[in-house]
Amino acid sequence: MKYVIGVDLGTSSVKVLLIDQKGSVIREVSKSYPLIQEKSGYSEQDPEEWVEKTTEALAELASNFQGDISDIEGISFSGQMHGLVILDQERQLLRNAILWNDTRTTEQCRQIDEIVGKEKLLEITKNAALEGFTLPKILWVKQYEPDIFNKIHVFMLPKDYLRFRMTGQIHMDYSDAAGTLLLDIAKKEWSKDICEWLGIDPSICPPLVESSDFVGTITKEFAEKTGLSEKTKVFAGGADNACGAIGAGILSPGKTLCSIGTSGVVLSYEETKDRDFKGKVHYFNHGKENAYYTMGVTLAAGYSLSWFKEIVADDESFNDFLSGIEEVPAGSNGLLFTPYIVGERTPYPDANIRGSFIGIDSKHTRAHFVRAVIEGITFSLNESMEIFREAGKEINMIVSIGGGAKNETWLQIQADIFNAKIVKLSSEQGPGMGAAMLAAYGCGWFDSLDACAEEFLDVVKVYEPIPENVAVYRELFAIYREVYKNTKRLSEKLGPFRA
Repeated sequence: MKYVIGVDLGTSSVKVLLIDQKGSVIREVSKSYPLIQEKSGYSEQDPEEWVEKTTEALAELASNFQGDISDIEGISFSGQMHGLVILDQERQLLRNAILWNDTRTTEQCRQIDEIVGKEKLLEITKNAALEGFTLPKILWVKQYEPDIFNKIHVFMLPKDYLRFRMTGQIHMDYSDAAGTLLLDIAKKEWSKDICEWLGIDPSICPPLVESSDFVGTITKEFAEKTGLSEKTKVFAGGADNACGAIGAGILSPGKTLCSIGTSGVVLSYEETKDRDFKGKVHYFNHGKENAYYTMGVTLAAGYSLSWFKEIVADDESFNDFLSGIEEVPAGSNGLLFTPYIVGERTPYPDANIRGSFIGIDSKHTRAHFVRAVIEGITFSLNESMEIFREAGKEINMIVSIGGGAKNETWLQIQADIFNAKIVKLSSEQGPGMGAAMLAAYGCGWFDSLDACAEEFLDVVKVYEPIPENVAVYRELFAIYREVYKNTKRLSEKLGPFRA
């Protein structure tokens, strides 16, 4: 039996999966690392933490492997998007990575809009300038850390740095490059025009490759540290959302994904490079060659739930924390939550908005609050679903992965709020599975990613919308959509009081 490894480099932890040729998860190892948040809106990490924890996870996986280590043929990656990692001429780190959920770059987004122009930016990159993207971070470094900016030899994204440390080779795949705001999405090349207009040397952009491309083998030093074979083939990998789509089988028209991790994503497959959503949702290159996807994002999806758990029940397991929500009726007896606790992205690209509980009543229990948080996260994701539907996309079946797929009540809530069938997969590994599938395809196990998905992925349950709940949630969703416009000004006024 042969094996591959999928590495999922997330925001709070790295997860490595050992997968066999049947798609079975043989072993899973996870290691966590901290965020660095020095100011409100700042979010950074030390890239060396990614390397150290991934090395530990792979070493643990290899030490428990029963068989010839050379039977682990390939490894590939899924990585958190948009983060900025910068190296100097000697390929040394110049500063901590600035992450996707860092919102310090509102000023730089305005600069991009003024210099490039909103329409021109959409024409080239298919996306609007938002704080989370990589380009505004580069401009922030240029403006506020000019000494560091002048030393930049190459920039890359988180998983690309990890892969560089494993192979000594520097590349970026199209799916991650699409999230930088520097890629010409249709032409699949770095935009020299955007670089020139904004005073960025195009030479700092790394070579571009497909997600399934072979990019080298692991170094002797890394092999010794982990116990893996030096012959282990390394494949480029993709953005976490692109890999999540692959790992959920979103590889053909008509398929939609709901992924709830730290952030939440609604993602739909696109065949062509010319769909126009006018910047309301993101439009990125897929991890599948010559394919694309549209995507809406809730910045604090699972993070809203983990935040609430931390402040009210930090010592409980998630299962205990969620117990009782199934007894609370749809709509949480008039309690609404908006998950804007770190700002929002879709459909409100607003770094200043903050979350709310609306309708608190003395009869509400903890279970009401927990269910309201879950419903609020799902309402936010439904904003993206509505944009897709308004653009003519038909959404009747959705594959759900991530934290939202681990709880039966939450899966039913998704079916009711989205008014669509929700599919649960047997192996709910999302981006990590997608990374492993890229390695399996790269190793030649299958002729296509579609064929790999047919072998690796199985549906175990389908959740049907409950008509009476659909009706309740339709009314509540209309009220939910009023909360943003009615709290936007208040959030801005409260901004100076946030530490």
